[in-house]
Amino acid sequence: MRYGQGVVRSTSQTTASAAARAWRLPSPAARGSRAAASARQSTLRTANLALVARQVLSSPTPISRADVAAMTGMTRSTASRLADDLVGAGILTELDPAPSSGPGRPAVPLAPPRATFVALGLEVNVAHMAVRAIDLSGELLTERVVLDDFSGSDPAVVLRRLATLVADVLALPMIRGARPVGAGIALPGLVCDGVLLRAPNLGWSGVRPSEHLASVLEGNGLSLEVGNEASLGALTVGRSRPVLAPQWPSFIYLSGENGIGAGIVRDGQALEGTNGFAGEIGHVQIDPNGPLCSCGNAGCLERYAGRRSILAAAGLAEDAHPEELVAAWQAGDDGARQAISSAAHALGVGLGAAVNLLDIPVVVLGGHLAPLAEVLRPEVEEELGRRVLASRWTELEILQAGSDQMPGATGAAWSLLETVVADPSAWM
Repeated sequence: MRYGQGVVRSTSQTTASAAARAWRLPSPAARGSRAAASARQSTLRTANLALVARQVLSSPTPISRADVAAMTGMTRSTASRLADDLVGAGILTELDPAPSSGPGRPAVPLAPPRATFVALGLEVNVAHMAVRAIDLSGELLTERVVLDDFSGSDPAVVLRRLATLVADVLALPMIRGARPVGAGIALPGLVCDGVLLRAPNLGWSGVRPSEHLASVLEGNGLSLEVGNEASLGALTVGRSRPVLAPQWPSFIYLSGENGIGAGIVRDGQALEGTNGFAGEIGHVQIDPNGPLCSCGNAGCLERYAGRRSILAAAGLAEDAHPEELVAAWQAGDDGARQAISSAAHALGVGLGAAVNLLDIPVVVLGGHLAPLAEVLRPEVEEELGRRVLASRWTELEILQAGSDQMPGATGAAWSLLETVVADPSAWM
């Protein structure tokens, strides 16, 4: 299952004077020159290792050493030597040689390895918690998922349960046999410097997850990165594994369960804002006279297009699946039709403002909105057509995210695995 990378010379001297010259200490200037040259060589090697790793791991299909040389401008011997080092370190792997009808040895394809490096992606959201172990190939090696209602929960209790899942995963032989990169946790709220400042739908504030997970993570030599669920989920959009370029270079990704968050990607880079708070589109005000939101404001987008809000407006139970709402809409149920229309209008208002500000006309619906994409799209597009200033000259696209139900956990793991590819020498 995948988830939407010196030459040593010796000489001999035959005269005493030559021997003396050989053992004489170099001047400070000469020593500095040699140190600088060594540093430059080390820096160049570090950069070239990263270049080769990224070239292979960003390719949608396996490529050979000769391909790497041609793509990077390196000599074949340099590319081959660097690739050998990366294979030896488990950052790349060799596949069976490709069939060849011509002269010479057949090319040996290079590809992402399985189960050599592994990162843990953790997630706590309103209706679930999860731990995923993912490798450089994007393979989901194992996962643990708990479905529950965590709104208004005690973070200490919830994170202790999460720590138990982490311990279960780390104890597996396949995981113990791999090299751990780290752990990342995706949370639905404002995150800064490892602290969840506020998550209205969880009812959490001022939580430092590392304090609750330290016993299990530090005991296994793992550090913890903390990030926003929607921003991390956006890293998986249009990709099947880490490092691959996304299908759409710029897009706005909507995610959520009860609430709605956004991950903003421009030219392949996530935009997180000065403090990492960008993307809280769920709290864009749609109607100042609207219903009170858990954030303390009134008439926020998620009060119309959040999962529970849509289901309640349609007369369905709060634990109903989105597919039930789609079925009711298709059957012509008035409540379902009105709920979808209200959500589409609110999304159009919020997204219209976002598109006007960011000039990113591609919107990807994820989370609870993904199963509703087909029924939401016509009215959202109509609303955007009225509200986006450049709609006459810009093709607005409303797309559906993939089937991953926990992209935040996946993105948390991917973000860590990409640090290996960015600096392979640090892991060799």
